[in-house]
Amino acid sequence: MEQELISITVWLAGRSYRLKVKPDEESAVRKAVKLADDKVNEMRTHYAGKDDQDFIGMTLLTYAADTAIDIFNNPVLRDEMDKLVKKIDRAL
Repeated sequence: MEQELISITVWLAGRSYRLKVKPDEESAVRKAVKLADDKVNEMRTHYAGKDDQDFIGMTLLTYAADTAIDIFNNPVLRDEMDKLVKKIDRAL
C-alpha cells in the first residue's frame, strides 16, 4: 500500500515553499531544509552584496560537491544511518 502524501510548508532564504512528502519523511525533509537555510545564511555572512539567488546557488553547489566527493558526508544521510544502526543494535 502506498503512503498518502501530506502537504507541508517550509521556509528557505526567507521564502515559503509548499511540499508534498510522505509522513514518515517529514522530519528528515524539515531537517534538510533547516540545514540548507543555515548554509544560505552562512553564505550571506561570507559573501556580502550578493542576492538570495546567488546564496541559494552557492549552497546547492556546496552540497552537490560534497555529495560527489563523499556520499556518506551528507549530514541528513548520516543521521538516518545512525538511527538505523541503533535500531539494529537494539534488535540484536
